[in-house]
Order: sequence, then structure tokens, then C-alpha cells
Amino acid sequence: MTTPPARRRNIAPPRESVLVAAMATIAERGLEGLTMAGLGREVGMSSGHLLYYFRTKDELLLQTLEWSEGRLGAERGALLSRQAPAAERLGAYVDLYVPEGPRDPHWTLWLEVWNRSQSADADARGRQAAIEGAWHRDLVALLAEGISRGEFRALDPDRFAARLRALLDGFSVHVAVGIPGTGREQVLSHVREFLGDALFLAAAP
Repeated sequence: MTTPPARRRNIAPPRESVLVAAMATIAERGLEGLTMAGLGREVGMSSGHLLYYFRTKDELLLQTLEWSEGRLGAERGALLSRQAPAAERLGAYVDLYVPEGPRDPHWTLWLEVWNRSQSADADARGRQAAIEGAWHRDLVALLAEGISRGEFRALDPDRFAARLRALLDGFSVHVAVGIPGTGREQVLSHVREFLGDALFLAAAP
């Protein structure tokens, strides 16, 4: 008598697999294409199971953003820790910050999370602030290093970082939503010009 095969348990996929699938869906079909039912089909779970693990779509989006930011943070750390002039590493920071183009999936997700943050609880707002804080701290440290080495003008690195990130955020929103005249290369050119005027020391004649 043969033994019947054991019933397969409905084991949930690893959390990261769900987040990867969510980001892939945003990249392919935009946020309007991301539904709990559709994502569940991608990973072999019911929408009810997804809600059990993530509670709300807002939480799913925030966790997806945190996962994506974790990858960007590792890339940013590798770029900034290179043995290279501070000015070169600042250029790499800016390149990483600015979206690749309209509907860039990471920035599409960022904009949606920002929009939903008006009704978010304190925990969610704190997690968003932590993401922003990591970008800011890395930039402040890089600016301070460049100032100490004489590559940049003597200025307050924290205040300049706040202004530079406001500039980058504004331009990045324009790139992400596809406003005419503000493509990625145009934005990078504007930022380089701003840095040349405000931060870099004039070359000796």
C-alpha cells in the first residue's frame, strides 16, 4: 500500500520576495497596477494573507520603500567610501539621488508614500524620517570632509546639505513626473552649475 503524499502547507513566501514583486510591479505597470490581489497572485498568496502580514496597503508600500532604500543605502555607502576626491563622490551622490527618468519606480513609490504620509501614524512618519535622515547625514559628512580637505568652500555643511537636498528633491519630482524641460541630464547640468557657483573653490589661474 503506497503512502499518500503529504499535504503541502500554504507557506508564505519570504517577506523580501513580496517586496521584490511589489517593486517589479510598480516598475512595469506603475502604482495603479499594484493591487493586493494581483500581488498575491504573483507570489502565490491570497490578498487576505498579504493583509495579515502587512495589515494595510500603506504598510506594504512603506516596507517596499524601506527595502528599496536599504539597497540604495548600501550602494550609496560603497560610493561614498571610495578613495576619491570629495567632489567626485558628491557627483556620484547626486547621480544616485536623481531619478532615471519619468515613472522611475523608486521615486514613484516615494511620491506615493509622501502623499499618504498626511494620514500616517507617528511610527510610519518616524520611519520615513529615518530614510530622509540617512541621506542627509551621509551628505553632511561628505561636505564636512571636502571642506576639511580644502576642496569645498568653508560653510556650514548641515545648512548647505538641507538646501542642496531641497534643490535635488524639487528637480527629482519634475524628472519623475515628466515635466517638459526637466529631463535627467538637464537637471544634472543645473545641479553641477549650482555646485560650481556655491560650493567648489575657484581654480587657481
